Amino acid sequence: MIHLKTKEEIELLRENNQLVSLTLAEVGKHIRPGVTTRELDAVAEEFIRSHGAVPGFLGYNGFPASLCISVNEGVVHGIPSDYVLKQGDIVSVDCGTFMKGFYGDSAYTFAVGEIPADVRQLLEVTKEALYKGVAQAKAGNRIGDISAAVQSTAEAGGFSVVRELVGHGLGRKMHEEPEVPNYGSKGRGPVLKEGMVLCIEPMINMGGRQVVFERDGWTVRTRDRKPSAHYEFAVAVGKEGADVLTDFGVIENAINN
Repeated sequence: MIHLKTKEEIELLRENNQLVSLTLAEVGKHIRPGVTTRELDAVAEEFIRSHGAVPGFLGYNGFPASLCISVNEGVVHGIPSDYVLKQGDIVSVDCGTFMKGFYGDSAYTFAVGEIPADVRQLLEVTKEALYKGVAQAKAGNRIGDISAAVQSTAEAGGFSVVRELVGHGLGRKMHEEPEVPNYGSKGRGPVLKEGMVLCIEPMINMGGRQVVFERDGWTVRTRDRKPSAHYEFAVAVGKEGADVLTDFGVIENAINN
């Protein structure tokens, strides 16, 4: 069942997703060579709790940390560890909050110092695919319109789309219906209605689209061990278009200044 949100509920979701954005900005300030992913996780947990929320991921289905941190060939759901970031890495950070009965959820892929031009292109195209998908999140369209926009943008850039993992609805639960695949055909899938809140999250690989699920029960990586990028927005579907609840501006201001 797809739950349509009231204006008041959307504002509570906005509050959560703004906090996620601020948390990602704070984490971004600490991303540099020599820092461990476990240290980044501690920064996020302290920041979230200091703002009156709890980490949405910690303990979720047994997940042991506040952030999912996936480095280089990691696609999603990486567990923070003693891995030390090095120059040229890319780091996908997925963050969730829970506050006032609702969840926030978004992700951003950070560069550690200078990265190769082809990897920079992967990040830029993945972000572009997100924006193209979000542009389709308006009442009267279908889920497939979002999916097709993401897929066509990624593949036009020469990259491949992960199919085993999808976006989702967001509300009182972290993962609600409907699923939002990053591949598909225009005009297919559930009709988008005003009040739906979706997490649109392209997971795009430099090499093949095949992934491996590691034995830790969480980590997903590319089979060919080539880099993967991941960006995620929470959006409310509106009559005229998407109301983006996530704020990448605060993240990019933090890492560029």
